[in-house]
Amino acid sequence: MQIAQSGRATHVQKYMLALFCAMSFILYLDRVNLAAAAGPIKDELGLSNITLGLAFSAFGYTYALFQIIGGWFADRIGAKKTLIVCGVIWVIATIATGFITGLVSLILARLLLGIGEGAALPAQSRAIANWFQRKDRGFVQGITHSCSRLGNAVAPPIVALLIILHSWRAAFVIVGAMTSLWIIAWIFYYKDNPREHAAINEAELARLPEPVSDAERHAKTPWKKIFSRMAPTIFVYFCQVWTNTLFFSWVPIFFMNAYHLDLKKSAIFASGVFFAGVVGDVTGGLISDQVLKRTGNLRLARQSVIVLSFLGAMCFLIPVMISKDIGVVVWCLSGAFFMLELTIGPIWAVPMDIAPLHAGTASGMLNTGAALATIISPVVFGAVVDLTGNWSLPFIASCVFLVIGAIAVTLIKPERDMHYVKPIRMHAVI
Repeated sequence: MQIAQSGRATHVQKYMLALFCAMSFILYLDRVNLAAAAGPIKDELGLSNITLGLAFSAFGYTYALFQIIGGWFADRIGAKKTLIVCGVIWVIATIATGFITGLVSLILARLLLGIGEGAALPAQSRAIANWFQRKDRGFVQGITHSCSRLGNAVAPPIVALLIILHSWRAAFVIVGAMTSLWIIAWIFYYKDNPREHAAINEAELARLPEPVSDAERHAKTPWKKIFSRMAPTIFVYFCQVWTNTLFFSWVPIFFMNAYHLDLKKSAIFASGVFFAGVVGDVTGGLISDQVLKRTGNLRLARQSVIVLSFLGAMCFLIPVMISKDIGVVVWCLSGAFFMLELTIGPIWAVPMDIAPLHAGTASGMLNTGAALATIISPVVFGAVVDLTGNWSLPFIASCVFLVIGAIAVTLIKPERDMHYVKPIRMHAVI
């Protein structure tokens, strides 16, 4: 196709970023709506905390299974086709949740949602690698994931309002129908190769990475090499997501049970906590990119932010376990979630740093570790609460994982991508 020769750069890249952000928002709105509606669902279906935890964790099984599969498909056939299929599946799963009749059908709906969402973030990483250079990827990953936390933040009040106005069943149907609008926008606007986009010109293309050739896209995937380079990052992300999952799955019902708040007040407090994560995502990505631009040290740019994130989150979680003042608990949970989310921008940039030609596959490996945490963490939380009656006790395990993860960060080495022999060093920009 003919590329426009205008001297002023077009803004297609910005619109692509907006499309990525919208996807992240929708993904987590559709994922967290179960946590927001957990109280009414638990009462109507007669579920215990353990069985509810099983329903939460069911999502993680298929989510984990389809991470690497989806990432590989995104590398091979493109992010566009992969995300069209994913989007249709998670819309169906969300709407189907409104028609469940018991624990089995709830688990089946969550398993289906895991299939649809499993390939989504690895495919998005493939798309980001197509449209953004290395120096911008910390910020881009941070801001897109901040929109996922925005989905976390608005899900409780939106779902609570829909439940009050209609029912928890109608809430899932309405949210699923709204999600389908994003799929339409993705089909008509996104292109895997920026040069194929009708609205872009040469001035903007000069700011974008070189497109992946057909030969590179269909080259044999070096699975063992990618995994060996990604293994430390996968483990560190597992440690982060162990605690993250407690926020996603249990914070709304935590306020209802530990502090005897009604649905409305619980949703408001949960939203406040999740909004702190929105700020944390953007901040972590910005800090990482700024460290890279000023020092040219990619390892420092990624590692320093993650260590700060883990240790800061642990410090904020300690008062949650010992304080009985709900004000202190809300502020400390918000602080912990802010610190925890500083990790997201730099850690999601690492797969693109290490394996730029296989960013989808490497990102799928990364998020598989996260998915394992989403399987185990909710069940452990529910079991501990049922056995002890203490809603703060599970945060102890979170603190242990955060310390271990902070130590393991030193093993992450993103400064040399696997396609080159010599380390990549970027010139510092003061």
